Amino acid sequence: MASEEASLRALETLMTEFFHCCTTNERKREIEELLNNFAQQIGAWRYCLYFLSNTRNEYVMMYSLTVFENLVNKMWLGVPSQDKMDMRSCLPKLLLAQHKALPFFIRNKLCKVIVDIGRQDWPMFYHDFFSNTLQLIQTPAMAPLGLVLLKTTSEELACPREDLSVARKDELRKLLLEQVPTVLSLLTDILESIWDKHSVGGATPPPSPTHGDFLSQPVPQLDSESLQLCSLVLECLAHLFSWIPLSTSITPSLLATVFHFARFGCDLRPSTVAGAHPKSKGSLTYSASNGDGAHPAAQLNGGSAPNTDSADCARLGVLAMTCVNELMSKNCVPLDFEEYLLRMFQQTFFLLQRLTRDNNAHTVRSRLEELDESYVEKFTDFLRLFVSIHLRRIETNAQFPVVEFLELLFKYTFHQPSHEGYFCCLDIWTIFLDYLTTKIKSRLADRESVLNRYKDALVLLLREVLHRIQFRYSQAQLEELDDEALDDDQQTEWQRYLRQSLEVVAKVMELLPSHAFSTLFPVLQENLDVYLGLQQFIVTSGAVRRLNITAENDCRRLHCALRDLSSLLQAVGRLAEYFIGDVFAARFNDALTVCRLVEVTCYGSQVSLYDVETAVPSVLKPDLIDVHAQSLAALQAYCHWLAQFYSELHRQSQTRFVNIVTSAMDASAPLIGAKVPEKLLLSACHLMVSVATTVRPVFLVTVPAVQNIFNLVTDSSTRRLPPEAQVLVCRALSSMLLLPWPNLPESEQQWNTRSVNHSSLLAALTPPHGPGGRAELRQTLRILRDIVDSVSGESTKSRQICYQSLQESVQVSLSLFPVFIHQSDVTDEMLSFFLALFQGLRVQMGVPFTEQIIQTFLNMFTREQLAASILQEGSAGSRVVEKFLKILQVVVQEPGQAFKPFLPSIISLCMEQVYPIVAERSSPDVKAEMFELLYQVLHHNWRFFFKASVLSSVQRGGAEEPMENEAQFVAAMQAFGQSFLEPDIHVFKQNLLYLESLNSKHKLYHKKLFRSSMLFQFINVLLQVLVHRSHELLQDEIALAVYNMASVDFDAFYSAFLPEFLNGCQGVDGNQRGVLGRNFKMERDLPSFTQSVHRLVNDLRYYRLCNGSLPPGTVKL
Repeated sequence: MASEEASLRALETLMTEFFHCCTTNERKREIEELLNNFAQQIGAWRYCLYFLSNTRNEYVMMYSLTVFENLVNKMWLGVPSQDKMDMRSCLPKLLLAQHKALPFFIRNKLCKVIVDIGRQDWPMFYHDFFSNTLQLIQTPAMAPLGLVLLKTTSEELACPREDLSVARKDELRKLLLEQVPTVLSLLTDILESIWDKHSVGGATPPPSPTHGDFLSQPVPQLDSESLQLCSLVLECLAHLFSWIPLSTSITPSLLATVFHFARFGCDLRPSTVAGAHPKSKGSLTYSASNGDGAHPAAQLNGGSAPNTDSADCARLGVLAMTCVNELMSKNCVPLDFEEYLLRMFQQTFFLLQRLTRDNNAHTVRSRLEELDESYVEKFTDFLRLFVSIHLRRIETNAQFPVVEFLELLFKYTFHQPSHEGYFCCLDIWTIFLDYLTTKIKSRLADRESVLNRYKDALVLLLREVLHRIQFRYSQAQLEELDDEALDDDQQTEWQRYLRQSLEVVAKVMELLPSHAFSTLFPVLQENLDVYLGLQQFIVTSGAVRRLNITAENDCRRLHCALRDLSSLLQAVGRLAEYFIGDVFAARFNDALTVCRLVEVTCYGSQVSLYDVETAVPSVLKPDLIDVHAQSLAALQAYCHWLAQFYSELHRQSQTRFVNIVTSAMDASAPLIGAKVPEKLLLSACHLMVSVATTVRPVFLVTVPAVQNIFNLVTDSSTRRLPPEAQVLVCRALSSMLLLPWPNLPESEQQWNTRSVNHSSLLAALTPPHGPGGRAELRQTLRILRDIVDSVSGESTKSRQICYQSLQESVQVSLSLFPVFIHQSDVTDEMLSFFLALFQGLRVQMGVPFTEQIIQTFLNMFTREQLAASILQEGSAGSRVVEKFLKILQVVVQEPGQAFKPFLPSIISLCMEQVYPIVAERSSPDVKAEMFELLYQVLHHNWRFFFKASVLSSVQRGGAEEPMENEAQFVAAMQAFGQSFLEPDIHVFKQNLLYLESLNSKHKLYHKKLFRSSMLFQFINVLLQVLVHRSHELLQDEIALAVYNMASVDFDAFYSAFLPEFLNGCQGVDGNQRGVLGRNFKMERDLPSFTQSVHRLVNDLRYYRLCNGSLPPGTVKL
């Protein structure tokens, strides 16, 4: 090697060239190769030590530290002991000498390298590693550096990556736990001494937060050095709390101190130090792991730190709340820690009081607006953890004022400065309401006393949530919500806001039904009056109808009233479930009031407000359409109530019921036309479908409005409706004729008449001369499929009539199938239709015709046709094959002997035609269906392969079990095994579940053929998957499957498989194989076995990592 000085200059030149914008990628690769070769040389670290000591070039420093990091983490095993000793001595000295001059990210990286050495050598060869860190923390000038080392130690030693053996990981955790009391005591002392030193009035201990003084005492004014030191301490505590168990090491004194620092976030102070700049609006940058993003004041690089401002103080509050939340998130609380929890909640109570302490609502909101956003987020997280995990522990404790806490939470919720913050608080209330509902259901005896305790809070909550969804009270805020862009759940920001609010309303309704209804309905009625009064403002001139409301203020008020009416109609619809079942009679009159909404729907349809011209068409027209659509949707929600009303009818109520149903149809029918806005048209269709399928009144077909719809459909003008509406209308009409009427005996169902009418309906939907074009054929198939789906779960008689009406269409479709085989969009619809037939009407179709269909499909789907379809991944062609496989799944699940003759050709299609095509490419969807078909073949036709019954197996004892169709069984198992070598995690998970299911239901792993020639192969493949970490998310499921396979014969697993597996492991030596074998405990229970599997996988990876990084010729002892 060249001299150290010359090497340093050469390296600086190379690094500058590498990062220069003009350097080509080719040249960068050359430099990279050169640097890698340099790093691999024995003794390169000595040069790197020289570079670190003598350069100011940050690229060179980073490269040198990377060489050290690689040496320590991957090659330490082969480093001579004298070199290790030198590094343990030189690097800490370098850190101490230069830490103030180094850029903070270099300093942090150097700290990590020293901690990595400790991870390998402490305490055996590096006995003063931890004590040195503690000593630094206790030296005022060095405390910040000591804290960076401590936090890095916590990160790297308590939660190490896989580059350590399990034994070493366990040893490190044990060693660290022994140090925890000392560390926590040291950190508490630092925080307390800084607080005392800067408190007004000198060194008085912090008042207990359970004491009133907690609120009145001002927070101390910290200088930038103290602020930085406290930030580092709190960062350390947050990481320590993430892994240490709750125990007496976390003292009341420490908790109280952390809470005092949490006050920095909720105490506003324009500036903490005289002359500091005011708080800027931008978001703060918090330090990342290892402190890489620490605040500039943390850089300890000798420069002068800036004056602290309120943003720095807020950061202290955020860090303190992070510590609190780490403790709160632990669900498993030891008994002796419950008292500490109570202290924490009391302290939080006071913080919440402080955040919401002004009575003037605007002041509370403006306070929260001025606080740091991250602090408010952390505080909301705390409240969620408290309510979801710990409220049940603390609620009955007399020392915690739970009702007052809810009052403060109420203030905090409804003064949130952002919509997102408000959503998060609504979630907390939802969790609380769920908890309360569960508690009341489990304690029926004192239900009233529990409810009375919280009634006032619930009443307030309901009132305020209803206020918050009304434009009348909150127009400015609600107009900000986006009502166009859809999120991942396919809802707009406004829809999400409304849905979350209505969930809270519904949960309060469940607890206080009468009160909730009497609060909601008058508000609804008020807006309804405005809507119902619009008719008088309609002016007609010629063919044009105008709404004569033009003043800007009137239009604005009308807009608010219509938006609110729409929201309140959704609220009423959401509450429908609380009027049915056991409470039907008790809440009958309230529900009857709601069902007067039918008059509103009729009014909307008669006046057809959607067709009226307005002064502000872009705003008022969508409002009028939405109100009309929501009134229909709200009525639809009460169809289950109407069904119960119908089944419990008394003579005197009959007229009421008939009127409601007739009016609902009168409201829907005029909207079923091509010129009606689609939103309104679909709402009307859905209402009609719900009345036909859920309520099923006997007189429905005779209602004049329904007769009009029948005429509309049969005179073919229905073809002009949008496709979705057409499908819904046909489903409603078909259901009226097919579904049994409730409360009537079979003899009065008028099946013959209905059957004739249904045949006429379907004849009108399917023209005798055959469909016109492809589009029409696809739409007809869609309608027919939907009709089949709608009766698939109904009585035999309904399905018989349905099939009689469909018979001709099914025959025509089958005859057209070969014609359209190359047009996958049509074939896709055809197969969807046949799939629905197989799932719902296969008994009605009968065996001979079903056989004819299957044979037609098997003949049409040649290898070439399958290949052409599957190659169009994600397209209609691929979906055709999926549906064909789904049809075969239905066939192979059929009990009895009728379809057994098809099994050989189905298995052949799977293994010889589909599998070779999908095996060579990803095709995840086709693959998933093919493997499900294989599983269903095996599961439902086990005796096709294993003839013996359970009884004969028992009688035969250990004798060999006779087997048939062995070649097909072996091919299926090989396909399953092959799928475990592929990257698709969904297919892997599905197939693992299938194998486990076959084992639990049919003892697959115990079968002689599987045990003798497949068992060890499967275990081997699954262990290799764990070692390669290719399916990390499934490691628990894989370990369970390995256990179930090994448990078939533990003796053979331990004596034959394990040694053979270890001998076949590449990249480890004989000694390491021996250690791996000895560490695999010969236990037979699941937890111990799984632990051994994970240990084997971890240690095997660790040994390979070490061995792969050793220089050639290294001697290992």
